[in-house]
Amino acid sequence: MRTALSREKKLLGPSAARWRSYKNSLICKGPHAACDPRLSCQMTVLEVLSSTTGYFQKRNIDSPRLNAEHLLAHVLGRKRIDLYLDFERPLPESELTPLRELVRRRGAGEPLQHLVGTVEFCGRIFRCDKRALVPRPETERLVEVLISHFKSELAYSRMVDVGTGSGVIALALAAEFPKAEIVGTDISEDALMLARENAEQLGLANRVRFLKSNLLENVEGTVDLIVANLPYVSTADRQKVSREVLHDPEVALFAGARGDELLRQLIAQGPSSLRSGGMLAMEIGIGQSEALMAAVAEKNYRDICTEKDYSGVIRFLFARYG
Repeated sequence: MRTALSREKKLLGPSAARWRSYKNSLICKGPHAACDPRLSCQMTVLEVLSSTTGYFQKRNIDSPRLNAEHLLAHVLGRKRIDLYLDFERPLPESELTPLRELVRRRGAGEPLQHLVGTVEFCGRIFRCDKRALVPRPETERLVEVLISHFKSELAYSRMVDVGTGSGVIALALAAEFPKAEIVGTDISEDALMLARENAEQLGLANRVRFLKSNLLENVEGTVDLIVANLPYVSTADRQKVSREVLHDPEVALFAGARGDELLRQLIAQGPSSLRSGGMLAMEIGIGQSEALMAAVAEKNYRDICTEKDYSGVIRFLFARYG
């Protein structure tokens, strides 16, 4: 620790008083005490970033420096890249006060996306809060596969995004396919409200109709594509779920004792809503692919295949019906 701090001190070159404040901010009060983010008045941008990074490291936050940069940029109302052009600027108390609270909450496990109120998905910025699941990067891969592999087929299609949450899948597809008719369904009124807010913000409110429905129950007519990122975590695996993920609504996370219950229900409902040759595309949990492929085959789907996510894990299941 001493060697690392010496290197950091040489890099920062702060005054003696500010250096003592920075060094103390990396120290916990005891093995069972929560670390205190001591961000003192007149610390520079770089000192605050370094101190906050150290605090997040002690709290086992993934990508601690990146989290620190996002929170500081949010408080300052600037882009992350701007921080690198202003490392030596001292921060007044008026900027440190809101930052301290956000740093404390992030250190306690509250998702970064909830704290800044937004998330990037497929190159667009969406509102994000506790009303719906925080969109994950692997779900971007599902949208990318649909666009890259089935672009001409979906250009004039009718689609339904089941379990739409904050609406990111439906709205990303609406932006890509301006002639398509898209419906987003969810059982949660709160999630649907957030989805509609995102549609308004992106100028897509007239492109996607959001509907309260238990899976496909209230969807009228037939569609060319059913796409879904439904809950697929087993209630038995609750203890394995990270503290950040547990801030998401339970209804968006847990499906039942096995984890694939809702996916199986959607597979069973699909044939009544899919046009001949229509496609089912689902995000699935780790280790669920073989059983779900068998379930799809039992319901007389065809052209069954899977795709991996960015980590090389089988994460998506595709099949046609009729």
